[in-house]
Amino acid sequence: MAANKALVDIGDQTNGLVSSAQRLAEHKPLLGTAPPAVHLTKRLLEAAGPAGLTGEVTAADNELANYHRALRAAVDRYQAGDDAGSSRFTDEGTAT
Repeated sequence: MAANKALVDIGDQTNGLVSSAQRLAEHKPLLGTAPPAVHLTKRLLEAAGPAGLTGEVTAADNELANYHRALRAAVDRYQAGDDAGSSRFTDEGTAT
């Protein structure tokens, strides 16, 4: 199924983004030691919040995983219904 593969690929890419975001979060902006640069560094770190970009990407990855599980469940239900209908048609010879 092409949609399933696409979702898996997106999930893999999102995991890569989480790793990148974590590495970026470990580094403070190198803006220098002048008072305006120190102030800007502080503002940037405050704006990022405790989780920063890592938290946002992790949340997106979780949403994608939830969507993938829901899609998989819907496909499984559809296939189960399709199999049941096919079995009924085969067992009875004709659909009623």
